[in-house]
Amino acid sequence: MNPHDLIKIARFLASHGVVSSLGRPRQADLRRAISSVYYALFHALAYCGADALAGSGSVRRNRPGWRQIYRSLEHRQARNRLNNRAAMQSFPAEMQEFAWLFVALQALRHAADYDPASTFDRPGAMQLVDEAERRIVRLEETALAQRRDFAIYVLFRDR
Repeated sequence: MNPHDLIKIARFLASHGVVSSLGRPRQADLRRAISSVYYALFHALAYCGADALAGSGSVRRNRPGWRQIYRSLEHRQARNRLNNRAAMQSFPAEMQEFAWLFVALQALRHAADYDPASTFDRPGAMQLVDEAERRIVRLEETALAQRRDFAIYVLFRDR
C-alpha cells in the first residue's frame, strides 16, 4: 500500500464525496477518509521500518526479508510504543509529531469504523489529511540512521 495513494483517496473522499440532500458530505465518505488517512500513516511507518532495516528500492522490496519486516508492524504495539512520551523524547521532533498524530488517528479510525454515534465534518477531515501528508513527508525526509532507530524502537519490545 502506497501511503501517498491512501492520502489521495482520503483527500478525494473528504473533499469530493457525495453530498447529502442537506448539502453536507455523507458521513460514510468522511468516515472512509478518516480510516484511509490513518492507514496512510500506518503504511508509511511500515515502509519506514522495512526500508530502514532491509533497504529500499524495488529489488529489495521484492525480497522476503523486506516483506517480513513490513508485515511485522502491529497496530496495538505501534500505538503503545508511539504513545510513550518519555521514550519518544529521544527522537527528533518530526518523529514525535508523527507519533502523536498516529496515536490520535488510530483512535479516530476506531470511532469512524466502529462507533455509529461518531460524526465528522469536511473541514476537520481535510485538516487531518493535510497534516498526515506533511508528517509522512517529514518522516520520509528524516536521516536514515534516525529512521532505523525509530523502526527498531517501534517494531521490537524492550527486554
